[in-house]
Amino acid sequence: MHSPLRRLIYAPMLAAALAFGFAVGALGQTATVPDDPAGGKAPAGTPRGFVVPADPSPDETNAQRGKSQPGNNAPLWRAVRESGNTQGFTTLPGEEQGVLIQRFVQYPGAPLTTAGEAWRLVRNQWIIPYGGALLLLMAVAIGLFYWRKGPMGSDAVDTGRRIERFTYFERAAHWSVAITFVVLAVSGLVMAFGKFILLPLIGSTLFGWLTYALKTAHNLAGPLFAVALVVFIVGYIRDNIPRAYDLKWIAKAGGMLGGHEEPSHRYNAGEKFVFWGGALVLGLLVVASGLVLDKLVPGLVYLRGDMQIAHMVHGAAAMLMMALFCFHIYMGTVGMKGAYQGMRTGYVDEAWAKEHHELWYEDIKAGKIPAQRSGQAQAPLEPSKSRA
Repeated sequence: MHSPLRRLIYAPMLAAALAFGFAVGALGQTATVPDDPAGGKAPAGTPRGFVVPADPSPDETNAQRGKSQPGNNAPLWRAVRESGNTQGFTTLPGEEQGVLIQRFVQYPGAPLTTAGEAWRLVRNQWIIPYGGALLLLMAVAIGLFYWRKGPMGSDAVDTGRRIERFTYFERAAHWSVAITFVVLAVSGLVMAFGKFILLPLIGSTLFGWLTYALKTAHNLAGPLFAVALVVFIVGYIRDNIPRAYDLKWIAKAGGMLGGHEEPSHRYNAGEKFVFWGGALVLGLLVVASGLVLDKLVPGLVYLRGDMQIAHMVHGAAAMLMMALFCFHIYMGTVGMKGAYQGMRTGYVDEAWAKEHHELWYEDIKAGKIPAQRSGQAQAPLEPSKSRA
């Protein structure tokens, strides 16, 4: 009943809307931008006189981009990302102050990524897990070997006649390397694995103090170990030269898996392998990389990439060195009867020398090598006893 009234009200409104629509459409068809560098048409509804900005260019500076496309800081972040290849500008002194993100590299075991991320991946996905597994396997292997074989060597009674195996200088060099190595190994293991094992057990406060103290001990023992290692290498290298008879020892694993030990000279092939592989190669790698990390190498520019590489070399070489020295320590203490006494006092019994280093013993009996090399009086003889 109100339809005439509705038509009277809505008809003018509909007419006004249609008229406005036609007007806007006509304006959009005729509006152009005379200052448009590309000479194109402005979008429909653009006011007359509006200048369309040029498309952004990849080589623009951040200031230019602020005009061509306000709010887009891509040039700034592109410069940050590429600062490893082309350093940014800075007034701060230093070799890498203008580098915020390192260049892309591909280290062994890591994908192509920035150097810092690649170093993190190598450390966390390779050195730490595989190094820890190697040390654990070595400990298990030593435990099983001791369980099955026990201490090597016979239970023969000593003769009471002693041969000087190590001079005072040799023992001092050996113990200096051994003590500093243990300090470095314990502190290094805590710094590498402590947050996974010790931190949940002792809490963050005690763990923080412990790691700080061990880090300080590590940094102090490192240079001492470097000096002691060089002295050790110089003093021990002469008798560790490989010889033809070492091949027989290797072929029979020195007799460890059998009964009679294969004849050897003053050092057998296993000890020579520890010397050349552990002390010389791995030891010098650990020392060189450690001196770089301590910033003790004069004239070297300590860039982040160089320090990361030194850290990876240091960690990998240290894990291998600890695994190798674990067996050496075992054989020099509980693994072989009478071995520890020789390093502690410098003297071994003739029976021990003949059993474990027969070629060396024969040269001493033939007068080719003096039984007393240091010129000091022979240590007092202990009562004859079994080496069990």
